[in-house]
Amino acid sequence: MTPVGSDLVLRHPVERFTLDNGLRVVLAPDRSVPVVAVTVFYDVGMRNEPEGRTGFAHLFEHVMFQGSAHVPKLEHARLVQAAGGTFNGSTHQDYTNYYEALPAEALERALFLEADRMAAPAITEENLRNQIDVVKEEIRVNVLNRPYGAFPWLQLPQIAFDSFANTHDGYGSFVDLESSTVADATDFFSRYYAPGNAVLAVGGDLDVAEAERLVRRWFAPVEAREVPPTPDTGEPSPTTVRRDVVEDRLAPAPAVALGWRVPDPVGDLDTYLGTVLLAELLSEGDASRLERRLVHDDRLAVAQSSYVGLFGDPFDVRDATLLTTQVHHPAAVGVEDVLGAVHEEIGRVAAEGVPAEELARVQARTSAQLLRQADSVLGRTLAFAGAELVHGRAELAGELAARLAAVTPDQVQVAAKGLDPGTAAVLELRATGGAR
Repeated sequence: MTPVGSDLVLRHPVERFTLDNGLRVVLAPDRSVPVVAVTVFYDVGMRNEPEGRTGFAHLFEHVMFQGSAHVPKLEHARLVQAAGGTFNGSTHQDYTNYYEALPAEALERALFLEADRMAAPAITEENLRNQIDVVKEEIRVNVLNRPYGAFPWLQLPQIAFDSFANTHDGYGSFVDLESSTVADATDFFSRYYAPGNAVLAVGGDLDVAEAERLVRRWFAPVEAREVPPTPDTGEPSPTTVRRDVVEDRLAPAPAVALGWRVPDPVGDLDTYLGTVLLAELLSEGDASRLERRLVHDDRLAVAQSSYVGLFGDPFDVRDATLLTTQVHHPAAVGVEDVLGAVHEEIGRVAAEGVPAEELARVQARTSAQLLRQADSVLGRTLAFAGAELVHGRAELAGELAARLAAVTPDQVQVAAKGLDPGTAAVLELRATGGAR
C-alpha cells in the first residue's frame, strides 16, 4: 500500500533568520548521524549572463575555488578533505551553489571557508586565465568531442525561446570566455555575490543556537551590497511549431527532441506538478507510454526520455522552462514516424485521461525518488536551500512528495492537453559521420 498525504511529508524542522547584510540562513537540525552539510546558493545562473559573456556564471564558479583572502589556492580542498569531508559546486540556469559535507565537529571550518570566499575570492589574472583554459577543456570533452554533447540541452532552447537569457549557450563560447577580464569577474562578483543575493543552509547534527552563533561570527562581517533584481525570464507561449536541424558527425544514430512550454514552476506550482508527473508517465520505466510504444511495440526508437527542466530537475528552475522528449532512433526510421507516435501517445492521454492505478504507480516512484534524495544530510540540505531560493520556502522541499501524491488524473490530463503538436519546438539531429 502506498503511503499518502502526511506520511510523505518530511518532518525535519527548519529554522531561519536573516543577517543585517541580507544573507538568508536556513538551519535544518538532524541529530541522528554525526554529519553536517553546509551550502550557499547564490541567486545567479546562466540566465543572468549579459550578451558577450556567455558561460560566465560557470566560469565564475570555477574561479570561486581558486582561493580567497585567508585561504590560499588549493587550501579549501585540503581543509575539507583533511576533516574527512567532501565538497563541490554547480551552475544552473537560475543559481550557482557551493557545498561541503563533513563530520559534525568540522562545522565551523566549513562556515569559515564559505564566508571567506563570499567576502573576498582571489580574482586575479592568473586564476582567471587558468580557469578559462579549464572550462574550455571541459567544453571540448563534454560537448565538442562527445556524441550528442549539445543535444538537446544547448540546442533546443535556441529554437524554443526568444530572449537571450533563455536561448544562449550557458556553457559559453570560446570567444566570450577568452575575452573575459579581471574587471568583468570583479564586477560579476560585486553584482551577484552579495550576501543579500544568497541563501546559506546548514543541516545535520547541529545545535541551533550554537550554529546561529557560528554563522553570525563568520558571515555577519561580510559587507552588505546592493542586490540585483531577479530577472524576468518568462516569455509568451508560442503559437506555432518551431523547427530546426543540427548535424552531429560523432553521433552513431539520429535523434529528435521535442520541447513544449509548461506552466510557471513557481507561480503555478499545482498545475506544474501535473506536468512533472506526465513526463514520468510518458517515459520512466518499461511500462511507460513512450517506452512501450516507441521501443517495444513499434520499434521506432532505441532510447527515449522525457523530463522537465533543462537539467532534468523540475524543482530547481523558474519560468520559462520546457517539458522535453528526446528520442534516439535507427537511421532507417523516419523522423516523422517518431514524431507522429509521440504526438499520438500524448494525445491519447489528453483525450482519454490516465487510469488512477497507472498514475498511482508513477506517483509512488516519483515520491520515493524524492524521499531517497532526502535521506542524506547533504541531499536534504541542498533541497532546502534550493526551495528557499527559488520558491521562498525551504519547507516546500519536504512537502513535494506529498503534493505529487495528491495530484489527480484530471491534472495530468490537463497537462497533456497543453502539449499541443502545433506549439512544439522540434530539433532534428542528423548523424553525419557514417551512421549505419
